[in-house]
Amino acid sequence: MPEGDTIHRLATRLRPALEGRPVVRCSVPRWSGAVPQPGETVDAVRAVGKHLLVDFSGGLTLRTHLRMSGRWDLYRPDERWTRSAASARVVLEVPGFVAVCFAAPDVALTRRDRVGTGHLGPDLCDPAPELDAVVVRAAAGTRATTAIGEVLLDQRVAAGIGNVYKSETLFLERIDPTAPVDALTPAQLRAVFARAHRLLRDNLGPAPRRTVPQGLAVYRRTGKPCFTCGASIARIVQGRELPRSTFWCPGCQTGP
Repeated sequence: MPEGDTIHRLATRLRPALEGRPVVRCSVPRWSGAVPQPGETVDAVRAVGKHLLVDFSGGLTLRTHLRMSGRWDLYRPDERWTRSAASARVVLEVPGFVAVCFAAPDVALTRRDRVGTGHLGPDLCDPAPELDAVVVRAAAGTRATTAIGEVLLDQRVAAGIGNVYKSETLFLERIDPTAPVDALTPAQLRAVFARAHRLLRDNLGPAPRRTVPQGLAVYRRTGKPCFTCGASIARIVQGRELPRSTFWCPGCQTGP
């Protein structure tokens, strides 16, 4: 599943091609509601957490969540698509460009003031997210006794973190991913989300994703030696409703 930095990079790529241009065609197969009409203008392309939003002058906003299968491609009008037209969930044509969203399982068009992202926590890809609010959300209710590795993926706490940044953040903060949130002090909890924020922001550019000089410290390095202590990187599965992999170093991650 793309993480917040991927969606923000996607918005950066689509923005110059779409923003300020009139709609030539907007096709949303399998959507039965209203769609932007030819002649409307693309007002904005923006990312909120893992959601890509396209605002139109007629008042509608297109929201897509790519999950595991989706992707957006950008073509010239006469260019051949690299994937089957049957898998297109959105085709948005403006003068000079055609943006196609393939195989995304979550596509919706709504009025701009009703876009379904209000449940999300602060976006950690933003320049200055409200980390104090994130800490409060992370420690509220049943989350207080939930493993920090699970809470980091809760987009209602903070938006943008996926398996990569969950694993890398907890390694760099030397936190055991199975530790319950209430075992961390507020300062430790804030440091965890501040670290995730820095890592996401550092990877908004076109270069390959990197959290340590060698690349990634623990993600998908099961059985390989830790760059810091030499212990074998381990993998565990966390989460009951949606089990997800967490990669960590048992030698380094002993806190709190």
